[in-house]
Amino acid sequence: MGPVLLLIFINDLDKNLCSSVLKFADDTKLFSRVDTSEEKDLLHRDLDYLLDWSDTWQMPFNVSKCQVMHLGKDNQEFEYFMGSHKLEVVKEGRDLGVQFVDNLKPFRQCQSAYSKACRVFGMKGRTISYKDADLLVRLYKSLVRPMHIWSIACQLGHQNI
Repeated sequence: MGPVLLLIFINDLDKNLCSSVLKFADDTKLFSRVDTSEEKDLLHRDLDYLLDWSDTWQMPFNVSKCQVMHLGKDNQEFEYFMGSHKLEVVKEGRDLGVQFVDNLKPFRQCQSAYSKACRVFGMKGRTISYKDADLLVRLYKSLVRPMHIWSIACQLGHQNI
């Protein structure tokens, strides 16, 4: 019942926002394209609205965990605040298992998928003493190949970027 009540409780969170918002459980992401100081002011207004909302409903944001990631080459990289707290600027982050970098290139995600596949493959070789070919193929297909395919897809995608 707790997750359902949370969803009902935060349903109006994005009611008066100009920026886009993503909500997943207790995680909220606010994002917008900001090219001018007017657009920066709109985003600041949305941040202030979120703080007011959290004060009204007594669900404060942990502003020390709030961060800003500037995307794109020509980004002016404005400073943002929640209340009096200046938001930390980060170059990379992780969300729902996906690694994001400010240039949006998939290198870190590919590297992570490749090293995870190698670790699983090595663990399979160290722990399985019964080396039946059919068993090894099944283990590879179920444990290693999904990660290996993801790392290959990342590498192919990385070459096209």
